[in-house]
Amino acid sequence: MSLKGKTLFISGGSRGIGLAIALRAARDGANVAIAAKTAEPHPKLPGTIHTAAQEIEAAGGRALPILCDIREEAQVLDAVARTVETFGGIDVCINNASAISLTDTPSTDMKRYDLMHQINTRGTFLVSKTCIPHLKKAQNPHILNLAPPLDMSAKWFKGHVAYTMAKYGMSMCTLGMSAEFAKDGIAVNSLWPLTAIDTAAVRNLLGGETVAAMSRSPAIMADAAHAILTKPSRETTGNFFIDEEVLRAEGVSDFSAYAPGASGPLVADFFVPDAVFERTDTELARAFG
Repeated sequence: MSLKGKTLFISGGSRGIGLAIALRAARDGANVAIAAKTAEPHPKLPGTIHTAAQEIEAAGGRALPILCDIREEAQVLDAVARTVETFGGIDVCINNASAISLTDTPSTDMKRYDLMHQINTRGTFLVSKTCIPHLKKAQNPHILNLAPPLDMSAKWFKGHVAYTMAKYGMSMCTLGMSAEFAKDGIAVNSLWPLTAIDTAAVRNLLGGETVAAMSRSPAIMADAAHAILTKPSRETTGNFFIDEEVLRAEGVSDFSAYAPGASGPLVADFFVPDAVFERTDTELARAFG
C-alpha cells in the first residue's frame, strides 16, 4: 500500500488537486514529474512548477519540474522522455490539467472552446498515449484521469455544452483505454469529487469565498487517488470513482477533517449522478445541475 520508489507523471500539478496528489505520493517516497505551464508566479494563481517541486522534496519525494504545455506534442514527448531519463521509467500517469469556462453556447467564443478541448480531451489523450509505452514496462501501471462519470443527462450539458463535451472527452479516454489496454495490465480509471473542492477554480470562477467555505480540501482527492493507485492494476480498471466512496470502501467514516471550517451543507459538485447522492449520508447543497 505504498508508492515508494514509483514514478508519477502529473499534468498541471503545480497547484490544487494535482499538487495534493503529488504530495501524498511524495510522503511515500515517490518520484514525481510535474509537467505544467506555470514557471513564474501568477497574481491570481498560487504555485509554480518550481514551488511544487520544493514542496514535493520537503514531503520526502524526488521532484522533476518540467515546463510543458500539453497542447504541444513535442513538449509532451520531451517531458515524458526527461522523466524516463531521470527516474528510469513511469509507473503512474495522472491527467489532471484542465480548462473550464461555464459559458452557454452563444457566449462561448471558439478560442475558449478550442482551449478546453485541446487541454482536456486532446491533452489527456496525448499524455496517456505518450506514457503508455513506458507504463507497459511497469509492475503496477495506472492512468488516472481527473474526469467525471459519464452521466449522459441533458442537465449536465445545458448552460455549458462546450465544457461538458471537453470533460466527458477525458472520461471517454477512461472508457476506451481501460478496455484497450486491459491485456497489458494498465489500469485506466477516472476520479471525481462528490463535493466542490477548494481550488483556485472555485475561488476565481465558481463562487469565491462563499463556495470555498462549503467545499472540501484537495486532500480528499489525494487520499482517494492514493487508494486507487496502490491497488493491483489488473483488478482495478474501467472505473469512474467518486472520492468519498473510494475512502468509505477503505474504512473511512469521518470526513470532517477534509472540511474543518464548514458549518452546514457542502456544495455538491458538477456531474455527480443522482444515484451517488442517494447513496451518501453527507449533507449536500445541490447548486449545480
